[in-house]
Amino acid sequence: MDIKSKKFLVIAVITFIILFLMNYIGSDYPDKSSRALMTAVAGVVGLTIGMWFVHRNSKDDTHHDFD
Repeated sequence: MDIKSKKFLVIAVITFIILFLMNYIGSDYPDKSSRALMTAVAGVVGLTIGMWFVHRNSKDDTHHDFD
């Protein structure tokens, strides 16, 4: 999946919404909105880094032995 595609953007937005709502609704702390926002942004950043790594290595046809 290309990071610049619309499909990735939709997945990133859905991930952000799910993480934000899970942390906002389930938190009893007074700063729950800032915690939920930071967690959701961190989740999307992690998703982006992971998808960039997968996309970068998807063009590699060599076989890697891990023995």
